Amino acid sequence: MNNITKLLDVMAALRDKETGCPWDIEQNFSSIAPYTIEEAYEVADAIERGDLEDLRGELGDLLLQVVFHSQMASEQGLFAFDDVAGAINEKLIRRHPHVFAGQQAGSAEDQHRAWEQHKAEERAEKGISAGGILSGLTGNLPALTLATKTSKKAASVGFDWENPGQVLEKVHEELDELIEADEQGDQAHIEEELGDLLLAVTNLARHLKVNPEQALRNANRKFTERFNKLEASLNANDEKWTDLSLEGLEARWQSIK
Repeated sequence: MNNITKLLDVMAALRDKETGCPWDIEQNFSSIAPYTIEEAYEVADAIERGDLEDLRGELGDLLLQVVFHSQMASEQGLFAFDDVAGAINEKLIRRHPHVFAGQQAGSAEDQHRAWEQHKAEERAEKGISAGGILSGLTGNLPALTLATKTSKKAASVGFDWENPGQVLEKVHEELDELIEADEQGDQAHIEEELGDLLLAVTNLARHLKVNPEQALRNANRKFTERFNKLEASLNANDEKWTDLSLEGLEARWQSIK
């Protein structure tokens, strides 16, 4: 018995209505979905940390999510794990004719455009209306990721700035508008202008070929590491946070940097 078969059998046993695990039995697609998202982020975290041993475990946890959803679907007579694997095999072969059908291979950018074209054709074959340029975007993506995908779609038809410098000017413009809104004290206006500023910064990241989600995650990690060092410094000197003024904390922070 290979490991995939064993995993499928284990999942089926966990979901057995008479002898399975009570927690696993009561789950459904909606209740498991948050764990699926969480496990995907934990895979990304292991990659960012360069912990390949941990990556192996996290990939297993993510695979479990696919198996869990497949098992629940199988119980309802919808599809099974083998159908999921078969569907992705067919999709990969269909969308890579330059690999599997002897067609001419272009650049990576050419292949990306071809991939999007295949997606559009598949949607049409299923009777799904092509809709507008921004149709098909998943609304519950992380906001930065959704903003990046949205701006890329708009840029694909020429609705875009020509260079990063122009986007940077837009960032300054949005920052000035945020400052004005703050001076007026209108909270709804402040939120709106802050959103515009974040969107402009996301566009700047795209033009600079930086993944904004990744950049912010890196910044969060850097801040956490430095904050932990600051806290350790206070503990080493038997100091409390209130023992230092804000200026003193800033000076200590700068010394740690």
